[in-house]
Amino acid sequence: MDEIRQSTEKTMVVASGRAHPQLAQEIVDELGTELLPMSAYDFANGEIYVRSAESVRGKDVFLLQSHPAPLNNWLMEQLLMIDSMKRASAKRITVVSPFYPYSRQDKKGRGREPISARLVADLYKAAGADRIMSVDLHTDQIQGFFDGPVDHLFGIPLLADYIRDQVAGEEVTVVSPDTGRVRVAERWADRLGGVPLAFVHKTRDLTQPNKAESKQVVGEIEGKTCVLIDDMIDTGGTIAGAVSILKDAGAKSVIIAATHAILSPPATEKLSNCGAREVVVTNTLPIPPEKRFEQLTVLSIAPILARAIKEVFTDGSVTTLFDGSA
Repeated sequence: MDEIRQSTEKTMVVASGRAHPQLAQEIVDELGTELLPMSAYDFANGEIYVRSAESVRGKDVFLLQSHPAPLNNWLMEQLLMIDSMKRASAKRITVVSPFYPYSRQDKKGRGREPISARLVADLYKAAGADRIMSVDLHTDQIQGFFDGPVDHLFGIPLLADYIRDQVAGEEVTVVSPDTGRVRVAERWADRLGGVPLAFVHKTRDLTQPNKAESKQVVGEIEGKTCVLIDDMIDTGGTIAGAVSILKDAGAKSVIIAATHAILSPPATEKLSNCGAREVVVTNTLPIPPEKRFEQLTVLSIAPILARAIKEVFTDGSVTTLFDGSA
């Protein structure tokens, strides 16, 4: 009697949207593979068309998309790609969104507001995603919005190890731009060798987007090299204001470190003129030449994403990449 046998060998493919092709190429170079050939274009009315040029039936698909402006276009393209992979019988679809869209809208600050970060998770699920991978979520609670595994990766090892080499021999204080990021600042302080902490007290008008006013610094920073940390820099107003507060309080120098460089205008102008010694970011979002300036240093997140993708594909442990924290 002839038997029908099924091969248990797994196959991985990495596909990418059009938002950040450079990062996608860096990731597949790290993995030693190639990007899945995709056809993607826009119709005259703005509708998006996507199609894989090769079969993904039974394959483990990792679908990468960054979300710079116009964010909604790139999110829609990603959702359509997920749907296309699901309908093409992919075995498992992992959404790789280094910068999670709408992450700042993770709760209701006032009545009648949406919880947009939760809606994005629901959209991913409805489109057919089985798993989400992202870097430095705005808040940890976003992991609970998706009904499935979420790999929360951290940019701190990459950023902190680079800065540690830059400030060797200096007296360093890690500064949080507000009270909400003190726990993240503690991880930074540990990574930099147990240095002290400070934070900037600020107020924010909930009715005005991208507007916050830095007030005063709490902690000993006089004569110190301050490492001012945040998860993202959008228009740069908050972080530039914090630099001024630190300098006025006697900081020797200020290095800004952030994972997501959104850099909406006038961020480039503000950051280049705020007096910071260096601004260190990662390439979770594309940073075109017109957004770059002399003090900016861009580190590649590709090795971290590639290692996490490999661990997920081989059923390994993503947590071990971050000392048990992910």
